[in-house]
Amino acid sequence: MKEQYDVVIVGSGLGGLVSAIILAKEGYSVCVLEKNNQYGGNLQTFVRDKTIFDTGIHYIGGLSEGQNLYKYFKYLGIIDHLKLKKMDENSFDIISFEDQNIEYPHAQGYENFVNQLVPYFPEEKKAIENYCEKVKATCDSFPLYNLQWEGKYDSEILTLNAKETIDQFTQNEKLRAVLAGSNFLYAGIEDKSPFYVHALSVNSYIQSSWRCINGGSQITKQLLKQLKKHGGEFYKYKEVINFSVDNNKVTTAKMKDGTQVDAQYFISNIEPKTTLKMVGEENFRKSFYSRIQSLEGVISAFSLYIVFKPKTFKYLNHNYYHFKNSTDVWTAHEYDENSWPKAYMASMNASKKEEEWADGMTFITYMKFEDLNPWAETFNTTAEKNDRGESYDEFKSRKAERFLNEIEHKFPGIKDCIQSIHTSTPLSYRDYIGGHNGNMYGYVKDSNNPMKTFIAPKTKLDNLYLTGQGINMHGVLGVTIGAVVTCSEILGKEYLVTKINQASE
Repeated sequence: MKEQYDVVIVGSGLGGLVSAIILAKEGYSVCVLEKNNQYGGNLQTFVRDKTIFDTGIHYIGGLSEGQNLYKYFKYLGIIDHLKLKKMDENSFDIISFEDQNIEYPHAQGYENFVNQLVPYFPEEKKAIENYCEKVKATCDSFPLYNLQWEGKYDSEILTLNAKETIDQFTQNEKLRAVLAGSNFLYAGIEDKSPFYVHALSVNSYIQSSWRCINGGSQITKQLLKQLKKHGGEFYKYKEVINFSVDNNKVTTAKMKDGTQVDAQYFISNIEPKTTLKMVGEENFRKSFYSRIQSLEGVISAFSLYIVFKPKTFKYLNHNYYHFKNSTDVWTAHEYDENSWPKAYMASMNASKKEEEWADGMTFITYMKFEDLNPWAETFNTTAEKNDRGESYDEFKSRKAERFLNEIEHKFPGIKDCIQSIHTSTPLSYRDYIGGHNGNMYGYVKDSNNPMKTFIAPKTKLDNLYLTGQGINMHGVLGVTIGAVVTCSEILGKEYLVTKINQASE
């Protein structure tokens, strides 16, 4: 590692790696520093019993030729190297409720989306069509989502509430629940979640839905390959603990192991609250610092990873969003010891293009960080091994068993197919991904106060920039666009977006 670079990027999540490639392609000398053993943040995978599991990327949208994420990935040089499997065109997502033995499909392609749902709601065709039009119109008003550098979105869009907007299309309670049913994608909150977050989240998947064969970490591998090709460098086990500031500029990043590095620009791909603390409270306006520290993190998750005995459980080419009741769609995160879990997402990894049997399956449900308060002071990763103690293992086993009993209702006989079970809690997400209290998707966005969670990528310091899921939108597409926004501050938006578009021509 050299003593100085043009750009130092702290954190190798998707936002950091995309920013690194963009700037390296433009001739900047770039260095990415990662504290963990694995690069990629939410793109990380892990292996249990020879079965690959994703930590964060269960499916990706917008990757068909000409679609938005396809174009971004084309520019980054990775799209042709990804091994992808297209999900079921007629039901990439299935919404289901315990009190009803019906599976409601979300289909790829807007016309198909309508056609697949209408048989379940014959009276509601117009309502479903109106919902689709509203989703498309909302997405159309975000320029970078459509690879346009010009244009401003109407700020009124930011104040539309997701639940209220969806409810306006129909009086049918079940249809309302079905249209909102995949709100686990953004941890939907009844009185807060904005409709634009819903629209940007579901639109890409309706355009096209894909699974990464053998997991999402292949995206990281391809990004690192491209970064290397353009002269960028990256180092793991390099935990940055603070930044030196002089004359309103960050001069140096200092690491836990005593090394330090200087740069002309610094981009932080780590949690904004943590970034500000590392730079020093005194270097920011008081109001800004306290606003960021007061932001509410999105809830965290408890995940159950099941390895199946060979040839016992059929491969399912769609995801499930399953609720105990249709009334839980907006309140699944409000649980107590007795009602948990109220809802979960179920997904499986694809291991090849054509497959009959599943290797494993992932089930994810909401879990509050405070459920883990007894162990909040413990820390454990591959890079820094620590034991959280017997009581923690007991807690995980108890929750796993409880969760599995719920899953068995929906998938009768699944218990008999299990070879082994593995779990992760909000602490795992906090320690491996670095989110504040293990939050799934950055900060809670609130349609009542949209500017509160708005964080500009350029800070008050002359050369410090922010990127990642806490800044703009979460998700593969959201974070990729966020990195483009961050780099536009250095390169200019028109210049960069034109380059990105030219790559697909």
